[in-house]
Amino acid sequence: MTAVPDEHVLTLICDSCGDTITDSASPLTDAEVVWPLLAEQGWTGSPLAAGPHHCPHCSRQPRSGGGHHARCAGHGPGGIAGIDHRAGVTVVAATGDIDLDSGDTLRGALRHAADMGGDVVVDLSEVHVIDSTGLSVLVRAHRDARDREATLALAAVPPFVRTVLHTMRLEAVFPLFDGADEAVAALTHDRNRPVPAAGR
Repeated sequence: MTAVPDEHVLTLICDSCGDTITDSASPLTDAEVVWPLLAEQGWTGSPLAAGPHHCPHCSRQPRSGGGHHARCAGHGPGGIAGIDHRAGVTVVAATGDIDLDSGDTLRGALRHAADMGGDVVVDLSEVHVIDSTGLSVLVRAHRDARDREATLALAAVPPFVRTVLHTMRLEAVFPLFDGADEAVAALTHDRNRPVPAAGR
């Protein structure tokens, strides 16, 4: 555990340098969720208490062999494999770890997808880990889509990311599909479904 709860106080420990912060645990919605504290303090890492977590200083430090401390061993930098517009739905294929380093890349891709109009599908089949930064980007994009009366759906959600969504109570926020093709078909079908006349 890299987050240690003690009654109404939560201690967050940096997995790189051992630095700690302590804050009230009262705003936490779940004992296993530390996202609110991470975001508030500028830390990076998993939104779950088990970590890993990194203080702002260590998040910016490159580690030997490349990458940053916020990434887990064996995972690569996040990015966008492609943006595909089909049948009025834009599919954004994300790759690697969606974290502090790649959050701006995903944010830009989702902004571009929104500019194209219509619904958006984020294909997560090549994503390993998502941290609080990545979750923030997805939640913001969902709200933006809702404001323009569109849908943002997630496809091929990996088990770790699905666990994070479930723990954060975000599973019901996003329509989830097994794959991008299924998501596009469902969103296209919903958009083309005739609206019943009033009184019928």
